[in-house]
Amino acid sequence: MINLATYSYPKGLHLLKSWQAGSEDAKTEIKSVFDAAIAGNFDENFSILAPADEVHSTASVHMLALAILNDLYGVTSAEYYKTDPYRYVRANLTVGRLLGVKKLYMTWALYAFSCEVLGQKMMYPDKFPPGSDPDEALINKENCFELETPDFSTGIPKIIDDILRVTEELTGMEPLLQISAPYSLAADIYGQEPLLADVVNDPDHVNALLDHLADKVIVPWIEHHLTVFPNGWVELSDASGSPFFIGPENCKTMSIRSIQRMDDGNLWNGRVFDCNYRGDYVANVQSKSRRSRRSSKSTGTSTKVDLNELTDIKFSVCQKFMMRLEADKVDVAFYRDQSLQRNIPLTTGIGSGEVDRNSIEDLELAREQLGNAAKDYVKAIKEVCEQIDLPLNNFVNEPWPSHLYFEDLNGESEFGLVELILKQVHDCPKILRQTN
Repeated sequence: MINLATYSYPKGLHLLKSWQAGSEDAKTEIKSVFDAAIAGNFDENFSILAPADEVHSTASVHMLALAILNDLYGVTSAEYYKTDPYRYVRANLTVGRLLGVKKLYMTWALYAFSCEVLGQKMMYPDKFPPGSDPDEALINKENCFELETPDFSTGIPKIIDDILRVTEELTGMEPLLQISAPYSLAADIYGQEPLLADVVNDPDHVNALLDHLADKVIVPWIEHHLTVFPNGWVELSDASGSPFFIGPENCKTMSIRSIQRMDDGNLWNGRVFDCNYRGDYVANVQSKSRRSRRSSKSTGTSTKVDLNELTDIKFSVCQKFMMRLEADKVDVAFYRDQSLQRNIPLTTGIGSGEVDRNSIEDLELAREQLGNAAKDYVKAIKEVCEQIDLPLNNFVNEPWPSHLYFEDLNGESEFGLVELILKQVHDCPKILRQTN
């Protein structure tokens, strides 16, 4: 019988790299691994959480798991995300083990799922995650306030509930619902371009729309989740509403404001959070054209919020840990110091583009740069862990992304770089806790 522990770091990464290179032997071997995983043979392994005395890593891997299952079994995107929660969860957890990340973290195509709940027309490519059809927006300026609360007991919400129930069963970790924040949900069902135009020309309408989506969709969904899973958490995601995309001032007065008002700033005792606002560096530079993968033009909004204020307002919607994403482009020392001041853990992200083999022009240069960056990240994380009031479990039971976080890994990730980055995590000495 196959033992998943034999594929611990870095052996699992070497298998993934050989599979990616087209080796038939590797494909046969990895199929035997996933045959065993899907049959439930590794379930006991999944109950082993990350060690509490170590700096650990985590990753969003649903795209990589889809690439593997499509190649091995011909599983299509819609089948993968929507039909078999045990296969979905076991495949994702197995991918995490093969990568060598020790903190388990369950993700899915959250932006797509969030708007599909409302009836947005979707696209499901066979080998890739779904997305909303950009040519057929669900709502417009004339009918957007007619949108009503969906049924959370069926369809996509039930699929997510099933995934979370299985994840909790196999890992023991508390369920984490991941859905769009109001601004990103609006962008996906209203259209990126029309919404950006209204951000500039009709901001009152944008804020009214965001509040309507919060009241009719987001808050009821949160309440449903916390009723089904009283020990649950909610991670809102708001890439489109980030400072990099709409400017720090609009992020403050639109994106984050719409989250702050949902529970009078309490955010269900901090169990609801949004940790993916990105592009902090724009708070320190003059306004310039900024383009994003999730939007096709910049608002040109003037920068009125400095980095410290931006960090304060981001902290208001993510109170349990400090997040530095790759797109922030601010030295990790700033986030280390902010974590220490607030007595919270530090999470640092590795962007998907940083380890995308199709985007890297000079692999040796990338190895040098990412190796040095990972060394700095792990050092900063360890310093924070050793100086804050860290609980005995080092938050390994909580389902957040931490400490070193691969923002997205997929079938085109350069696994040699992933191995290099994770070496810093695996080689890091044990955390030395403060003693009184």
